[in-house]
Amino acid sequence: MTKSGTRLVSSAMASDPVSRRRFLSSTTALAAGSWVAPRFAIGKSGPSANGRINLACVGVGGRGALNIQGLASENIVALCDVDDHNAADTFKAYPKAKRFRDFREMLDRMGAEIDAVVVSTPDHTHFAATMAAMELGKHVFCEKPLAHTVWEARTMKKAARHYKVISQMGNQGHATDGIRSVKEWYDAGVLGNVTEVAAWLDGINFSGRFFRKPSAFPPPAMAVPGHLDWDLWLGPCAMRIPYNPVYHPRSWRGFYGFGSGLLGDWSCHTLDAPFWALGLGMPTVVELENKAGGTADFAPDSSTVRFEFPARGDKPPVTLRWHEGPPKPELRDAWGLDQIGNSGMIMTGDKTSLMTGERPDSPRLIPNAQWLDFRRNPTPKTIPRIKGGHYREWTDAIRGDGPQPGSHFDYGADLTEVALLGVLVQRFGGRIEYDAAAMRITNRPELNAHLRVEAREGWRYGETL
Repeated sequence: MTKSGTRLVSSAMASDPVSRRRFLSSTTALAAGSWVAPRFAIGKSGPSANGRINLACVGVGGRGALNIQGLASENIVALCDVDDHNAADTFKAYPKAKRFRDFREMLDRMGAEIDAVVVSTPDHTHFAATMAAMELGKHVFCEKPLAHTVWEARTMKKAARHYKVISQMGNQGHATDGIRSVKEWYDAGVLGNVTEVAAWLDGINFSGRFFRKPSAFPPPAMAVPGHLDWDLWLGPCAMRIPYNPVYHPRSWRGFYGFGSGLLGDWSCHTLDAPFWALGLGMPTVVELENKAGGTADFAPDSSTVRFEFPARGDKPPVTLRWHEGPPKPELRDAWGLDQIGNSGMIMTGDKTSLMTGERPDSPRLIPNAQWLDFRRNPTPKTIPRIKGGHYREWTDAIRGDGPQPGSHFDYGADLTEVALLGVLVQRFGGRIEYDAAAMRITNRPELNAHLRVEAREGWRYGETL
């Protein structure tokens, strides 16, 4: 791989029928659930002398620092961050790790020493960093939401299969007992037919920290501090947007050029359980029901987005509503609740309903009488549990000591795609009708330009996958 993003591994596959047969064979096996994880020296670097995985980390302040703490038992060999100040504590904690500002340089210089890469950057750079790593055969852990556009998410899914790497999206709730219970209860028929899902998040705890509004749009240009490489922070973004501290650190999430708002940030947690348990797949309709504040460039103060999912075999259609900020979902008599908290999710079935918090780790049935009765005679646990959480799930799979992680890119890309469709109607309002097979919005073709946004020269990956 070069700094221009030239791909070194996959260019011959289309013209090599043997390579293509192997690729198709591996993807078929993955879909069938029989895929076997390779040993972790896939990138030809070989295991480290002490048996630990050699990790390189891209984005090492903020969320990146927490991810590194979760993987601290491995061998941290390289740290990459565009902001020396933001990364200072992590640099200090790992003095032997080599430091970089540009992940492309890091992979060029240290590719032979790296087994796996952790990507914890803003959403708009997830794709480039993760693809660059996969093209060298490196296993990848990427924060949620997996990508910034639908095309990126789908290409990351293809790439993980093609390069046969172990992938994981960082929605930790997918490794919990709770999400497994949700699926087991639904599969056992406890809820009956589920036709409605409500998810809500008030956003109050996030507005000041992660979604600071600028005093003016666009924010005025300010001098770039010496500890930050702003050009690298912008990365693949085609527009050379002037620096302002309202973007970095932390509050980039509210700007659609860099993040995906509260919906993109949290739906990969809150919608994880119903998406998996119900096998929702892709919606055919997404519509904005209400919105306060926000623009086509910045996230709203509050909104309600409705997703319509078609029937799946003998499973009925499902209407899912995402509420952020007020109003919360209206209470239903069938739920048996006097009030609901500031965040959560409810799946409404024709036998009973199920409620979780903003993550799926503590599910319970509602009304309470049903829950008390169910706890006396619960359904069997049929889905294997994860020991050590989503970090260990990933590293065990890399070593060949465990199955493919549950939130691998095949799954994480689809969950992210749903979120990104919701973000589109938050930005532009109205209703979209979606043809998932064609990756096309059929009723508003002008919005299709937002399903794939071209990166600037030097940051383009996955173009021939």
